[in-house]
Amino acid sequence: MKIFKNKKNLIKHISQIKNLAFVPTMGTLHRGHISLIKEAKKKSKNILVSIFVNPKQFNSKKDYKKYPRNINKDIKILEKENIKFLYLPDNKDIYSFKPVTPIYLHKFSKELCGKFRPGHFKGVINVVNRFLEIIKPKYLFLGEKDLQQLILIQMHIIKNKIKTIVVPCKTLRSNTGIALSSRNLRLNRKDLKIATKISYFLHNNKKKLIKKLIKNQKKEIIKKIYLLGAKKIDYIEAVSFKKFKIVKRIKNKLNIFIAYYLNDVRLIDNL
Repeated sequence: MKIFKNKKNLIKHISQIKNLAFVPTMGTLHRGHISLIKEAKKKSKNILVSIFVNPKQFNSKKDYKKYPRNINKDIKILEKENIKFLYLPDNKDIYSFKPVTPIYLHKFSKELCGKFRPGHFKGVINVVNRFLEIIKPKYLFLGEKDLQQLILIQMHIIKNKIKTIVVPCKTLRSNTGIALSSRNLRLNRKDLKIATKISYFLHNNKKKLIKKLIKNQKKEIIKKIYLLGAKKIDYIEAVSFKKFKIVKRIKNKLNIFIAYYLNDVRLIDNL
């Protein structure tokens, strides 16, 4: 595996590769990331993984510093998966140039996480836009766990007529139903049990919950989730997957989107 720490060397090495598959990560790799890599292998032998904890998408320095990191373990995992290229940039390497492509933020960026984390999606689109200009991949693999993020990145790519193809990858879950996330490492046993109960409640009552959300009976659902052990709930909404907006009647396929806290760890999910 070839490791690059600056974009000039990376560009020089990959510029002639036409079918490059790109898997962006913030490290602390888990089975969810591996599932993205396995999907990438179906499209190309040339896979590039990036590891970069992007400071511009965090709403506090404290959260940024607490984000779990384990680069040595990550490298071993990628070597085991026979990844050809790893990009390990620092802040200067990513943010020392002015991108040609402007950032496009669809109005959906103001809903859900965008409402509670101002500037978050601008930070996400900013860094992805820079990666795309540096790497120019044919394929970009993104997990559906961060579905709102995936949709906004896709809208940015479509709006700017970027040639990269977004490949959505299904959410991978633990045996208890919790969506895999690097942040889960910050949960203790008690928190993991609570997350399991909340996940179980959402999955087993999805149709009923969607009806209640649409009928403005959200308080009843929120009360139940608090009783299960959530410390704080940012939102729980029924969202149209086709129209990318919160809905008030059952018309299209709907997903439940939720963001809640266990202690100071923020968890998101959609189903």
